[in-house]
Amino acid sequence: MNRPVRVLVAKVGLDGHDRGAKVIATALRDAGMEVIYTGLRQTAEMVVNAALQEDVDAIGISILSGAHMTVFPKVIDMMKEKGMNDVLLTGGGIIPEDDMHKLNELGVGKLFAPGTATSEISDYIKGWVKDHRNF
Repeated sequence: MNRPVRVLVAKVGLDGHDRGAKVIATALRDAGMEVIYTGLRQTAEMVVNAALQEDVDAIGISILSGAHMTVFPKVIDMMKEKGMNDVLLTGGGIIPEDDMHKLNELGVGKLFAPGTATSEISDYIKGWVKDHRNF
């Protein structure tokens, strides 16, 4: 199978700041990925269902609201329930380093702080997908 990496970019919860998510979505598209952007105020259920329907390789959640310790565990649990063990859950925003480590231990992939080079994010996603998906 030779298709572009498919990534769902989402904003979960009441966080209304989506400029960063749009910048990332555009950068991933420019890096050759197929990007589905869900828009603002999504629930964890909406994100996981959209990821299933779109058959994505990765989900990227942008979060600035401080709800990361609720949102990411809920999404990863729902992904596990639905057998999405070969889909990357990554993201970024305002997340303290200690919380990043706790989320990584739960199965969340690398998380990115504001100011991270978009090439670092796209390289990480492409590398993860190459190592974990069959294409």
